[in-house]
Amino acid sequence: MQDMTWQRAVGRSLLIWLLGTIGLVVMAVILPGLKIDNLRSAAGVVLISSIINALLWPLLSRVFLPFMVYTLGLATLILNALIFGLAANFLPGIHVESFWTLIAAVIGMSAVTMGLSTLLTIDDEAPFYRNVVARAARKTRGAAAVASHPAVVFLEIDGLSGPTLQRAMSEGHMPTLAAWMARGSHALMEWETDTSCQTGASQAGILLGNNADIPAFRWVDKANGNKIITSSGPKDAPMIEAAHSDGHGLLATNGASRTNLFSGDAGDTLLTYSRVTGLSKLYTPSYYYFFSSPYQFIRTFVLFVGEIIAEIRNRRWQERENVIPRLGREKRGGIYPMVQAFTTIFLRDLTTHTLVGDIFAGTFDVEYATFFGYDEVAHHSGVEDPDAFRSLRQLDRQFARLERAAQHAERPIRFAILSDHGQSKGRTFKQRYGMTLKDYIQGFLPAGIKIHDRLETDEGWDHVSLAATDVAQNDKKVIGRTVSSQSEKNRDADGRVLIGPEAQRRKAETKGEAVAADEAGLIVLASGNLGLVYFTDWKERLSLEEINERFPDLIPGLIRHEGIGFILVHSKKDGGIVMGARGRYFLDSGRIEGENPLALFPARSPQHLRRTDGFQFVPDIVVNSFYDPQKDEGAAFEELIGFHGGMGGNQSRPFVLYPKAWRLDQREIVGAEELSRVFKAKVLEEQQAA
Repeated sequence: MQDMTWQRAVGRSLLIWLLGTIGLVVMAVILPGLKIDNLRSAAGVVLISSIINALLWPLLSRVFLPFMVYTLGLATLILNALIFGLAANFLPGIHVESFWTLIAAVIGMSAVTMGLSTLLTIDDEAPFYRNVVARAARKTRGAAAVASHPAVVFLEIDGLSGPTLQRAMSEGHMPTLAAWMARGSHALMEWETDTSCQTGASQAGILLGNNADIPAFRWVDKANGNKIITSSGPKDAPMIEAAHSDGHGLLATNGASRTNLFSGDAGDTLLTYSRVTGLSKLYTPSYYYFFSSPYQFIRTFVLFVGEIIAEIRNRRWQERENVIPRLGREKRGGIYPMVQAFTTIFLRDLTTHTLVGDIFAGTFDVEYATFFGYDEVAHHSGVEDPDAFRSLRQLDRQFARLERAAQHAERPIRFAILSDHGQSKGRTFKQRYGMTLKDYIQGFLPAGIKIHDRLETDEGWDHVSLAATDVAQNDKKVIGRTVSSQSEKNRDADGRVLIGPEAQRRKAETKGEAVAADEAGLIVLASGNLGLVYFTDWKERLSLEEINERFPDLIPGLIRHEGIGFILVHSKKDGGIVMGARGRYFLDSGRIEGENPLALFPARSPQHLRRTDGFQFVPDIVVNSFYDPQKDEGAAFEELIGFHGGMGGNQSRPFVLYPKAWRLDQREIVGAEELSRVFKAKVLEEQQAA
């Protein structure tokens, strides 16, 4: 058996050497500054650079590690190019004109090798994981014994609905997950979200076991100076967690949080919004080996560039084919393709790499990690667009990589794949009606009322902003000081580095071109197809009677618009009332006048809305867009054609792909808090199974 393993390793090494040689020859054809006299020279320089890498890279990565991390791996690329140049000097027949040619050659060789490796189904990073990451992880663990009971790893696919997952598996986009189902190790079920089906509410419920008083991704604290609270804010996220945690979250017992909004009370966190820490504190083995690995970083860099090209091509294809719905260049142009690539490639690879290190270390009993890529692509390209399925294929390969790592782990690993919500689809409110929700509301108010609106969530920009804020606030070295000085004018009161639409909004408010929140008499927010309307001159929630007295045209105007499915208001006399164009639903009594405004929405809509009506931060008026079940369409108040946040369609139909032995199909799971209780019970069962 050992002889077969040795033979496979030698055979694989020879094949990778051959692919590297092919890659170098291809780059010599493409790059005018790179000349190769013969194939022997090409094969020789690839071999020598590999040997130098093997001998010198451990020392170089140890010496230059801080710089590699602070430059997000760019130093790794430079060092690898220098090593390739050093190898070229040993052999005649290799001619390189400049250092930039070296850089281009190294990147190009990696791209060609990656492409050929994928075609030949070679797992070319496996030796690196086993020999470098595993060794580093075990060294960090020290002499501590590895537990014998299984570790549970929850992997969240942000924004993927159960029906879309099933289509992705049936059409071959996610063969790894389909194989788990086919061999009977896992089973699939859907669960039902709360009123607000977005990551803030769902992850608070799943990870902390409590998502009360979270009506949307953003909301207004009227009692605290009309402050807008954002689930991903660098100061808001810790505050939200502190208010909702009892110290016994899903990850409280020997757990780890990776790339989430909230920590789940984990003792170990990485890139978690509620516990933002400086890069200098992130030196876990898997983290710094991600940046110091010549293969890993260049692979990610090549994929990053490829993702940018793919996004631009997809946008142009949609424009050429007149795909409806679609977003224009104002949302997908400029540097947005880089923002998407940051989420779909960089964060994804960093998360996977970290999880592999954790699996090899074997120290955590439970982990939770979020992959944000599909959600970002679906928002802009469409829920079941070819680009969205491409992102799922790429993500499925990450799950396969984690599965292979688990096969070499020292303890059993239980994988559970889930989503925090789904996404619904359709043209936006503005595309359909030529105006935003704020514009429509303004027509029913006195002319003197100033309105502040936040009708863009831009989660991809949030991820980039988090990284920049993290470095600017916590890193005191060269990179951190540079980011801090350059971002000085683009920060909010919480110290958050504003990038993209947020920075543009702040500049507009500073110049008086837009109304700031503290100057507004009305604040209108959006979370997908859920709108939130707050009257800021009153610290308490205005009742239906008070709104009708002060703004008599507003509610009649809202409910008669064909793009609005229903609104939720609170009556002093009757409590929570859901109002539509032709009827009312009284939440406290269950009485219906006229036509039921919730007839086209989930059966438990009254239950969810009754709970939301009692939230501390519930807006004066909750607005939900229409839903057409025949076309399976709604309309986001944000400029997103794949959306979530309210009711209607697949946004409220997330899933859990769970170890079949858990037998979750014996009950319905309604709400993120209930899902948390189920998960905690299953984690405890696994710990007691040994």
